[in-house]
Amino acid sequence: MPRTRTSSSPAERIAVIGAGMAGIACARTLERAGHDVILIERQDRAGGRMATHDSPFGAFDHGAQYFTVRDARFAQALTTVPGLCKAWSASTVRVLDAHGRVAAASPPAPEPHWIPAPTMNALAQAWIAPLKAAGRVKLGTRVSSLTAQRDGRWTLLLNADAAPAADKPESLSDVHRVVLAMPAPQAAALLHGVQGHSGAQAMAERLDGVTIAPCWTLLLAYPQAMQPGLGSLGPQWNAAHSTHHRVAWLARESSKPGREPIERWTVQAAPDWSSEHAADDPMRAQAKLMRAFTEITGIRVEPAWTAVHRWPWARTTHALGESHALDADSGLAACGDWCLGHRVEDAFVSGLELALAIVGRR
Repeated sequence: MPRTRTSSSPAERIAVIGAGMAGIACARTLERAGHDVILIERQDRAGGRMATHDSPFGAFDHGAQYFTVRDARFAQALTTVPGLCKAWSASTVRVLDAHGRVAAASPPAPEPHWIPAPTMNALAQAWIAPLKAAGRVKLGTRVSSLTAQRDGRWTLLLNADAAPAADKPESLSDVHRVVLAMPAPQAAALLHGVQGHSGAQAMAERLDGVTIAPCWTLLLAYPQAMQPGLGSLGPQWNAAHSTHHRVAWLARESSKPGREPIERWTVQAAPDWSSEHAADDPMRAQAKLMRAFTEITGIRVEPAWTAVHRWPWARTTHALGESHALDADSGLAACGDWCLGHRVEDAFVSGLELALAIVGRR
């Protein structure tokens, strides 16, 4: 029989793997519905691509740059953290040609761009805090494999590659449902590793159809711009979509609400260029993006600090086409922005709708 829970059925033990926006939204909803939820994240900090990179000159939003609010349920959820998210002036966003010039037909953004303060990661941290307080979050924990038990439940092997040879790896057993709230390629790889389980293989094959482009991200700090009388460097705009073959997006971090005033730029590479150069040495990618940044902005001053980061799965190029994947019989499910697109709100809606489907409210 399908496992879809009704309001009168007993609570289930549910493991949600991945503490990005989709995983947090799913776990919060399931926990409030009375389920025994464990949220597992391989990184030491939750948030996924709602990420923050610290530097000696201030923080960078080196993943998601902002989010929009189109779904009423997302808007309602944001009321639980009043004042945390600020509108970033949409009129500062420009569209640039390949030479860095503002396009003549550059329209104002049609909707507000929202920014958590003091960093993009702040929203994820606020929403995961109650789960942490309840002991429902395991950070720095990698799910090495899934094993189907004879009774239909699941066992998760944790951090198997990090366990000393003499120790037995940690495991999480008797799990009724496993929610994969991670990039589709990672989720598919984990499912393909479940031997002899038709439900896992069927879901893995569905997720194999999702494609996600990588993204190289360049971070630059110019504290010298704080010298008296110098002002900000380069262009007068604070954020722009670019048609340069190497660069898709540029943002002056210090222009965002609640940020440190030191001049800092985040530069995100174009999906095609990132895919072509996915295997590049980081220093080689950094040098190429630095040249593109100079060409676009005209800033030729040497930055005081630079860093580069590669996101293996950043921008969805072929989505699942549904808000989530759910196999009620096997107890397996998956969610993420890649189900619908690549926006922060897509991730929230995916995690929420999966949780509501599990608790039988949809």
